[in-house]
Amino acid sequence: MKQTLIPCVLMRGGTSKAACFLAQDLPANPALRDRVLLAVMGSPDARQIDGIGGADPLTSKVAIISPSTHPDADVEYLFAQVNVDKAVVDYGQNCGNILAAVAPFAIEKGLVAIQGVETRVRIFMVNTGQIAEAQLPTPDGAVEYEGDVRIDGVPGYAAQQVLNFTDIAGSSCGALLPTGQARDQFDGVAVTCIDNGMPVVLLRAADLGRTGLESREQLDNDDELKARLESIRLQAGPRMNLGDVALRTVPKMTLIAEPTQGGVLSTRTFIPHRCHASIGVLGAVSVATACLIPGSVTEGIAQLNPGAEQRLAVEHPSGEFSVVLQRDSAGNVTRSGLIRTARLLFIGTVAVPGSVWQGEKHD
Repeated sequence: MKQTLIPCVLMRGGTSKAACFLAQDLPANPALRDRVLLAVMGSPDARQIDGIGGADPLTSKVAIISPSTHPDADVEYLFAQVNVDKAVVDYGQNCGNILAAVAPFAIEKGLVAIQGVETRVRIFMVNTGQIAEAQLPTPDGAVEYEGDVRIDGVPGYAAQQVLNFTDIAGSSCGALLPTGQARDQFDGVAVTCIDNGMPVVLLRAADLGRTGLESREQLDNDDELKARLESIRLQAGPRMNLGDVALRTVPKMTLIAEPTQGGVLSTRTFIPHRCHASIGVLGAVSVATACLIPGSVTEGIAQLNPGAEQRLAVEHPSGEFSVVLQRDSAGNVTRSGLIRTARLLFIGTVAVPGSVWQGEKHD
């Protein structure tokens, strides 16, 4: 049986990579679509040797994009996290890194017209129902990928893209503090459960007998710690209105410690069972927001400055991620801004076995 060729654009967004598709080029049936995406990435397999996945959660991602029917958006973006070693595709959260790939993709594919030297693209995030606005340079009638901005976790420099959010609190859990309080306790460990764009459980590394400054490899090999984190995660999931999270990649588990490089705090994040090389875009927003909440586990650790606008550098294993948070007179976060970069890697077709899908678009 012949293989099925599917139009695909591979893009780096922030510190991740994704296979980007027009929704019309994938099966309409969700279960069949999942089988196709698993075949595209080569999952389940630790090496993803039979697909284009990079054997890491950061490179096993998919963006499905279409023209928007939402009155306040130009395009719609559905994010899919394809598990590396399980036959599971998770749609339970956004991905802010891959969000940075959406506007360039939409322009490359003709979904959005260039507006001048800078183009603004309003993106409806299907996973959570929120809208983000991307501002990116488009001189000379094309997306400019080269520039002078460097982000930790990506070599070299690229063009700046600004991502703005105004209403992402409770994006997956229904509330900024989904348990109704700034601090909870599971297995005798104090935690803060928060969702300002990404469901995250914050824990003080010291409360688990760790420094929070360990390397990614040390933590990946720390089976005792990972078992404790998973026990807490499975209990926190239902309390965060996420239901049974045994087969999901949320909530993210983030160990926090005092900063060492001049940031607001130091982090080590698991997604959900492997230590992240950096920190996710929206995960960084949630962690930074927790620093501004009285009573959270960040108290006594986070290094803050006064002012309505806070630029918070969240330290992670490969550098830092800066988040700009705007607060109102009551101290509530009203706007989150991020600086990201993206790059077009290839435009072509990806093949899946004909036994998985023969290319029909109907259910």
